[in-house]
Amino acid sequence: MKLRQCVFVAADLEASREELCDILGLDVAFRDPGVAKWGLANVVCPTGNDFLEIVAPMQPGTSAGRYIERRKGDGGYMVIIQVPDARAERARVTGLGVRAVAQKDQPEYAYTHFHPSDTAGVLLSLDTTFAPPGVDPKLWWPPAEKDWRLHARSDVTNGLAGVEIQAEDPDAAAALWSRLLNRPVVDDIIRLDDEGQVRFTPIVDGRGPGVSAFDVKVVDRERVIAAAKKRGRDRGPAQVEVCGCRINLV
Repeated sequence: MKLRQCVFVAADLEASREELCDILGLDVAFRDPGVAKWGLANVVCPTGNDFLEIVAPMQPGTSAGRYIERRKGDGGYMVIIQVPDARAERARVTGLGVRAVAQKDQPEYAYTHFHPSDTAGVLLSLDTTFAPPGVDPKLWWPPAEKDWRLHARSDVTNGLAGVEIQAEDPDAAAALWSRLLNRPVVDDIIRLDDEGQVRFTPIVDGRGPGVSAFDVKVVDRERVIAAAKKRGRDRGPAQVEVCGCRINLV
């Protein structure tokens, strides 16, 4: 069970893309036409072998647009966790009374998105990939298309390390996610594979429950901080802000 992709929601896709790529040293690997069915446009950017995505509403009445309104601006939106068997996880999680809002079962890829109202204000997706023969399963990620490695960079940042979720009752949110992920919670932290984690904190910014920060593995901290300072997005020696969301440099 690995943290594989974190998603921002933003009102202006191209301005947010420019900020994300400039500060964290990323390139766009894919723009998925399939998200248009939800009234969205997106960009997917690899960081090492993990991914950061931005989605933006392109028409009125989208759930993403309502999310921006509810949380008073751009910010963290979705957490995608790679699991061994997404279909089995779908059955288990919906059996807990959690609503599935989207799902897909394909030969190469299966996923389920769960309703944020049932998951402490965060859109959670549990995904499984099925790599074709001869392809390293760790490098097979259909949401970024087949050629994503041509755009993968690891000189500035190199992967995802965690997600911070704020809630009115962090203990209750942590207990809920413990059931969702079937993992123990210790001191309001759920530990995933590859040293990833999901943390729960009180609400301190007045924006309500949801993602408050993503943790990104940093290779060139000075480069990230310098780029953030030029945009007025530095938040200290180990934190910047991108697309309305705090990014902890770990």
